[in-house]
Amino acid sequence: MTTTIADPVVSSRSPTDVILQARSLTKHYRSGNHNVTAFKDLTLSLHPGEIVCLLGPSGCGKSSLLQAIASLEPIDAGEIQFLGQPLQQPHPRIGFVFQEPALLPWQTVWQNVSFGLELKQGPQLSEAQRRSRISDALNRVGLAGAERAYPRQLSGGMAQRVALARALARHPHLLLLDEPFAALDAIHRLEMQKLLLEAIAGQTEAVLMVTHDLDEALLLGDRIILMHRNPGRFGQQWIIPQPRPRFQKLTDLSALRAEILQALSDSLTA
Repeated sequence: MTTTIADPVVSSRSPTDVILQARSLTKHYRSGNHNVTAFKDLTLSLHPGEIVCLLGPSGCGKSSLLQAIASLEPIDAGEIQFLGQPLQQPHPRIGFVFQEPALLPWQTVWQNVSFGLELKQGPQLSEAQRRSRISDALNRVGLAGAERAYPRQLSGGMAQRVALARALARHPHLLLLDEPFAALDAIHRLEMQKLLLEAIAGQTEAVLMVTHDLDEALLLGDRIILMHRNPGRFGQQWIIPQPRPRFQKLTDLSALRAEILQALSDSLTA
């Protein structure tokens, strides 16, 4: 089946190129006196223009996989290549948005977005370039005019917009999203889903998103990958036949939704 992707990003790369290639990834960690395998033998490719959603039960290693790709946690086996090069430390062109905004409370909105550019692994920019990136990122998430606000003055949705702007200011080729809208109510979640598609258009080349929300995966994803647990491993994959945006077309995917829901249910009893 061929996927049509709406609003493709502007890229010099061919759709056949690979943004990220992960091969045979395995991750262990200690839990008390026991060794636990977070995930085992995971292989994944991300291509320009793709939004890939990871769906699965709690404890199947979805968040651990994102942290491994971001080089925030080491892997015990396997290889990750980003833009054709081995990835062994945080990369300035990989952005990460967590479930919690993790804003610095003593800094303004502008300063919080700037912080992502000041990290050691951040891009090397002139002052003019840095200011331009911050301003553009805030415009993309609809926060122009809120630059001097502090986190305590922001709603949950606005705080998550700041977190998204902080990631977008790095001009990421790859954006990693770990359930960024899970804590929002239904109205603000839908608002942020629409804003995400608008914000990444023409800039971010690929997105890997963790979600527990099947409807969110159907709305945003071009590909959905089911993860099983004990240990975390990939199961079925689905390509979404409808182009993005598809906010008014979710009913057209009712049969696919039922199929994925059944697979999720089966995975809990497997």
